[in-house]
Order: sequence, then C-alpha cells, then structure tokens
Amino acid sequence: MHAPQRLARIAGLLYLFVGIGGAFAEIVRVTVYKAGDAATTAENVATHAGLVRASVVADLVTTVTGLLTAMALYLLLKHVHASAARAMVAFLAVAAAMMALNLAHQFQALQVSDAAYTGAFGAQGSDALVLLMLDLHHHGYLMTQIFFGLWLLPMGYLVYRSGMIPRVIGVLLMVGCFGYLVDTFARFTAPDLGAALSPFVVAPAAIAEVSMILWLLVKGVKAPQRERPVAVVAA
Repeated sequence: MHAPQRLARIAGLLYLFVGIGGAFAEIVRVTVYKAGDAATTAENVATHAGLVRASVVADLVTTVTGLLTAMALYLLLKHVHASAARAMVAFLAVAAAMMALNLAHQFQALQVSDAAYTGAFGAQGSDALVLLMLDLHHHGYLMTQIFFGLWLLPMGYLVYRSGMIPRVIGVLLMVGCFGYLVDTFARFTAPDLGAALSPFVVAPAAIAEVSMILWLLVKGVKAPQRERPVAVVAA
C-alpha cells in the first residue's frame, strides 16, 4: 500500500473513532441535560452517573484522536497548500484545548451531589449547581463549535484542490464550516430560532464528514497527478 493510501486509511480510521465517540457523548448530553430544569437535570446526572463519566472519557479520547486525525490529514494534504494545512491543524488544536478544559464543568456536575455540597447548599442549591455546571459545559461546547467549524474550511479547500478525493466532499466541508458558524451565533443571539435552524444548518457538515470518513476508509485517495513533461521537437 502506497504512503498516501496508508495515510488515508489511518486518517479515516481515526476520524471514525472521533465520530463514534462524539456521537456517544452527544447522546448522553441530550439525555441528561435539561435546560432550565435543575431538579430533572440533577436527577438525570445521579441516575446516569456511569454514563456521564463514560461520556467525559469518550470526549477526552476523541479530543486526542481528533488531533491525530488532523496530523494524518496534514501529512496527506500538505503538498496541496502548506499554509492551509497548517491552519487546519491549528483550528482543531484550539478546539481540542477548549473542549478538554470545558469537560471539567461536565465532570464537576457529578461531584456536586456529594455531601460536602448538599450539606452547604441544601438539596435545591445542589441541584442548581448541577444545572449551572452543565449550562457552562453546554455554552462552552457551543463556543468550541466555532473552531470545529473553522477547521473544515481549510480541510475542504485542500480536498477540493488535491484531486485525491471527490471535489463535492471538499465543497460540502467548506459549506459545513459556515453552517457551524451560523448555528453557534444563532443560538447565542436568537436561541429559539437557533434551536429550530440547527438541524438544517449543521446537516452539510454532518454529510460532509461522514462522506469523508467513508471515502477515506473504503476508496482511499487517488495518487496526486503529476504534469507530464513536454516533449521538445527538434527543428
């Protein structure tokens, strides 16, 4: 297997792990977190404490795996445009750092139910603290999404220019970048409208990333085409 094909398979496998881990963590978040309802959220955290811990671990693993994915894609696509490849890695590195730090809020929601907190703040106060921690995690995740979106822009550009992967995937990745940005800013400026728009504006990114994973794993990449030397005809 040639080096580009090997890198493509590695990147695809790592990207698949990111997708699976991220999907699991998101399912747990949606199950546990109920915005504005402290009692239900606290009860959910206590009931599903094991799942919450597992989702924190899954997100930590996918943070590292995501960085490795970016590095593999950098090695695969840096010949297309070195600056764009570096920007792709830089955007994801910022997202990974923000996500890792933000996970402390989700983990702390588990600790608030300890006697030290319930004794100091009472049951209702403790529930409110659980909700506060998950509110912080929720909004921190939305802020991190800016950089999860931005890394798709140089990746899409590199895919489009490379000729190694179908250009339509590159276009969808670039569109997906702006979908993530619209989703984030809409949720902060007009929460109700943002929530209604979210499934539609993030769809291109989801389609693009799933397509990218499947293509890398199943098809691999085409070898970069080299220009043929022009024959010189003697006079």
